[in-house]
Amino acid sequence: MQASRMKALIAAFMASAITAGVAAAQDGIATGDTSGKKIAFSNSYAGNSFRQVMIKSFESMGAKAKADGKIADTAVVSSNNSVTEQASQIQNLILQGYDAIIVLAGSDTALNGAIKDACNAGIVVVAFASGVTEPCAYRVDYDLDSYAKAELDFIAGKLGDKPANILEIRGMAGDGFDKRLNEGVKKALADHPSYKKVGEVYGQWTATVAQKEVSGILPSLPQIDAVLTQGGDGYGAAQAFKAAGRKLPIIIMGNRQDELALWKQEHDASGYETFSLGATPSVSQVAFWVAQQILAGKKVPKFVEVPLLQIHQPDLDAWLRAAPEGGVVNADYPQGLVAKIIDANVNKQPLPVVPAPK
Repeated sequence: MQASRMKALIAAFMASAITAGVAAAQDGIATGDTSGKKIAFSNSYAGNSFRQVMIKSFESMGAKAKADGKIADTAVVSSNNSVTEQASQIQNLILQGYDAIIVLAGSDTALNGAIKDACNAGIVVVAFASGVTEPCAYRVDYDLDSYAKAELDFIAGKLGDKPANILEIRGMAGDGFDKRLNEGVKKALADHPSYKKVGEVYGQWTATVAQKEVSGILPSLPQIDAVLTQGGDGYGAAQAFKAAGRKLPIIIMGNRQDELALWKQEHDASGYETFSLGATPSVSQVAFWVAQQILAGKKVPKFVEVPLLQIHQPDLDAWLRAAPEGGVVNADYPQGLVAKIIDANVNKQPLPVVPAPK
């Protein structure tokens, strides 16, 4: 009896060890041969500094991967915020025989037909920073509820629970990222009932547009205590308040160099403090490597969450030094780091963070 029980225990142990070995083998970089594969990037809009750096980040990582023999080629197409044009471009990429297409979609739903056609053609589709709803696509994105919560939590840390007036600067009307972040703002505001949103404008993630739109609405608004942003709009918002002769409220910054420089200037002059966070333009590199790893045989979940890059006062100088003049704080996502991000999602572990530059 004891002998048979011992055999059963040994068999169970061996099965467990084999299962653990399989799980461990799935972690890390998948090494399937993708040297003959082509990966394209379909981008909806290239009219601001963030998107321009995003394209360059994809191109630089793609060029290195090609030089290293990990892929055969890459391509980038942009549609000037026309979903009709973007759908047509995706159809052309299908005909050109690309093995994977990463998509920053101009609409959550309007590209579903083209994406489905790509999947039916055996093409890996990875949508990133956009809420594409076609189930065949993999999605690489941020938790935008966490984005909004971080903004409101910082404001609450400064203002407490006393009544406060909030201005929200949104992105581009109809854009999926904007809609989902706005939903996150609504949820976060619900946890702060003493805060009142008194205005809303679309800044198109661009300083000049944000300055114009905020300047246009300010005369009709009461005192503003804090400004929620989506990135690229903090500097323009600050200039609007200055031009109107108003006190600078807490403006959440979006990791742009001009925003960080203004923050430092105001901090050095008066002790002004704020907080900066956002997506990195190089999220396109995360999508690139997710696509390559799927082609290489790695098991990847349908949704891969990417960590937001956050900047706090103690690290402001370090990040500002690393930000290109007129550009966006950025960080490379090499293949190994993306494999770790994928594994953290699979194993439900904390996501790797990008440390401040030395």
